[in-house]
Formats: sequence, C-alpha cells, structure tokens
Amino acid sequence: MAEAAAALGQFDFAGDDHVVPFQVEGLDVRGRAVQLGPMLDAILERHHYPTPVARLLAEVVVLTVLLGTSLKFDGKFTVQTKGDGPVDLLVADFSTPENVRAYARFDQALLAKAVEAGETEPEQLLGKGVLAFTIDQGKFAQPYQGIVALDGTSLEEIAGVYFRQSEQIPTRVRLAAAELFDRDDAGKPRHRWRAGGLVAQFLPEAPERMRHPDLHGGDGDNGDRPHGEDDAWVEARSLVETIDADELTDPLVGTERLLFRLFHERGVRVYEPRAVFDRCSCSRDKIKGVLKGFSAEEIEESQENGEIAVTCEFCSTTYRFEPTELQPAE
Repeated sequence: MAEAAAALGQFDFAGDDHVVPFQVEGLDVRGRAVQLGPMLDAILERHHYPTPVARLLAEVVVLTVLLGTSLKFDGKFTVQTKGDGPVDLLVADFSTPENVRAYARFDQALLAKAVEAGETEPEQLLGKGVLAFTIDQGKFAQPYQGIVALDGTSLEEIAGVYFRQSEQIPTRVRLAAAELFDRDDAGKPRHRWRAGGLVAQFLPEAPERMRHPDLHGGDGDNGDRPHGEDDAWVEARSLVETIDADELTDPLVGTERLLFRLFHERGVRVYEPRAVFDRCSCSRDKIKGVLKGFSAEEIEESQENGEIAVTCEFCSTTYRFEPTELQPAE
C-alpha cells in the first residue's frame, strides 16, 4: 500500500479508472475501491456486446482490477469463468503495473432465449461451471490457480468463497455495473458504461481474530449473529453491505466520498490512487512466433486470399502475414 495518504476532504480525488487503497484502523480493515468509466467503456463498446453480456463482463473486469492491483510483484492476474450457460466464457486479466484487457464468449441463440425468459441474472447467464483465479509471476515461478464452483450464486459471493478457501481471510466484495444515457458536449445522445466495486478484508494483528463462523449451534441458536466472528468484522461487513449498486457507479459519488460515507466514524484513510488502462498485451511479433510453430500444412490451411489474418479476441486488432514470413530461415 502506498505511503502517501490523500485528505478525505478531497472528494473525487482519484476520479474514474483509478483504484483507491484504503484502511479503516478502527475496524482492522484494509481494502480497495474503484469506479471504472472510459477504460471500461472502451473494452465493452469495442465488441458491441449485448447488454446482459456487457454488464456481466463489466463486473468481472472490476473484480480483476480490485484483486490484480494488490499484486506486490511483476506478473499477471487472471479471472476466468467457464460455464454451461448462455455466456460460456468470461476472461479478464490485469498485467502489472496497470494494464487491463477482457473478453466474453456467448451463444447468441441461448442468450436470446434467456432474455426472452427474463433469465438475465449473472448466475443464470453463467450456469454451472467454475471460476478460476490465476496468478502468474512469469517464467521464474509456477502459476498459482484457485478454482471456485459456479453454483448459482453471485460473483460477489463466489469471490468471498475464494478468499475463504484459499487465503483464509474474511473478505467482502461488492460489484456493480450500469449503463448511462446522456448527451455529449454537442448535445448528441450518448451511451456509456460504468462500473464500480469494493473489496474489504479483515486483517487484525492477532490471527485468531480472523477465525470464520462456527456451524449453526442447533436448538436455541436464532442465527442473529454468526458464531465465532469478531465484532469489528461483523460491523465492517455490515457497513459494506449497506452500499447501493447505484453508489458504486454514480459519477457524482466519487470513490473517496463513498468510503467517507461508509467508514468516517471509524477513521478511514485513503492512499495514493493507482490508474488502470485498457491495454492489450498482443503484438505482431508474439502472433508471428505462434504461427511459426505451425506445420507447412497448417500454414496452407490457414491462408485466405494468399495471406493469413489473425484477430486478437481481446482488442480486435487484426494482424496480417504473408506465408513467406512464416517459413523457417534457410
């Protein structure tokens, strides 16, 4: 976490596309919050995704940004879903220190049926499957992957399960995405995407305070309060759960303002924001290197009109190659 703290009076200090780390010392909570605007809009509009798909991918991008910016080393953090629903694949990755890209794959016919039936909640679009979190530190370390089942619950809840299973850290995640319809400076109608999110984690100095709730106590347990949870975490989580989705995406409610609303009575402190950008990691040289691994027969089959064209699924950039470029040097 950065050392320099921004004054809480500086509302909207960070602005869109900046992740704001924060700390609530009175509750032993640390976390990050973000509002995504132009960066997210560029990713989604590039592919002209249907609204339900765009909204779902937006949440995945927010989750990836919130978790990826916590990396303390050079590497890549990837969130990927695979399910049997109309949206069978979502993938977003964050490459340190600031680059984000994302892509969604869906079945148009199944999506149309889901929309007609009103089944457009994230869990309905994804179906049953898995959500994978992958951390790649490069060639000098083995990638780490945590896998959580897509079981009909929200992405927020699934992310919480991941932290509980993999890191044993009490965590609450909030995600939201929204469409905005307004007018540009020339008065023309304009459509934009926004999204926001927050992750809060309970990190007290005494590790025994991080224990998870016990099982239900049976007769006489009315379930009013989770057994075994620390009072500070119960309070922090309850505060986070009061956030409305509109607050996470409203351009008039900046990230710092939202954090102040939530935690000012407990002494919230915000730190230097980190910008994130819509930048793909593809390149002509990378794709050429892959194609050079093709056999002569595969090169022949890949040609169309005397050339080979490869389009990046993330950024939609098309790279064109002459077959002679891919022949091994004599």
